[in-house]
Amino acid sequence: MHAGLKITAFAAGLAATFGTAYGVGKGVGPIGEDAAPARHESHSEASPSPEGGGGHEAMAGGLQISEGGYTLDLKTPTVAARENTDLRFVIRDDGGRAVTGYQREHDKELHLIVASRDLVTYRHLHPARAADGTWSTPVDLPRAGGYRVFADFTPAQKGAENLTLGADLAASGSYEPQNLPAADTTAEVDGYEVRLDGTLRPGAASELKLNVSRDGKPVTDLQPYLGAYGHLVALRSGDLAYLHVHPNGEPGDGRTEPGPGVSFTATAPSSGTYRLFLDFKHDGEVRTAAFTVRAGAAAPEETTSHEEAPAHGQ
Repeated sequence: MHAGLKITAFAAGLAATFGTAYGVGKGVGPIGEDAAPARHESHSEASPSPEGGGGHEAMAGGLQISEGGYTLDLKTPTVAARENTDLRFVIRDDGGRAVTGYQREHDKELHLIVASRDLVTYRHLHPARAADGTWSTPVDLPRAGGYRVFADFTPAQKGAENLTLGADLAASGSYEPQNLPAADTTAEVDGYEVRLDGTLRPGAASELKLNVSRDGKPVTDLQPYLGAYGHLVALRSGDLAYLHVHPNGEPGDGRTEPGPGVSFTATAPSSGTYRLFLDFKHDGEVRTAAFTVRAGAAAPEETTSHEEAPAHGQ
């Protein structure tokens, strides 16, 4: 987002810890309900990027639980897999007070992303805020393991910057690891095919164009969703650095067509492997297409596994 964050050795270590804790293979016993994930505060020193990228560190978010005087207080750090649970959290200011004033961006005061550490499961949620500042939303995670929760918001104060804060979430139950799906430029969801044109580049802006078709025909009547014809989130494999990009143009501006192509400008924070999630709306329903892409120097080959169909946006 607009806030540039430094990646710390601790953050990268935390990602590795979760890989060990949850990814020890088939037949491992259940993850306990009391296995609450570790939490960490912000740091300032830089460290090498995951996967040995070593590229320029651009605008990445979600690696810190606190930034700019605000903290993500996750009230539900553990949930049970395959059970509908009310996920609750509070954004606190530097005095520990619950924040109740937000600027609306893309039709919402706050966007909540939940992604598994292996980047196979993804949820884009829009929680409700109570008068006391507590946010809540139902969530049903399909698999046990480690997850990351991202709160994307801008405080109401004049001149406030957009922030993306992150916290760890554990889903209890029997865990079976899944590999990151192999890199590809096409994705299928609910009978739609989405083609990705363009390359994600580390430290430099580039255009990503996603073209939507159904039954071999271009979709030219996409519907606005969150004030745009598409909504794109990128997460870096390894530490789940968060890059939230927006389309070039918007409905009603006199130049942006409702499909089949939706164009974005994005800058990768470093070399490495990323997972892209595109939300788009058609025939009254939001769907999510997911892609694995590489930025900069080639990353090690990934092995394709059976991939869960991404959940529709909410």
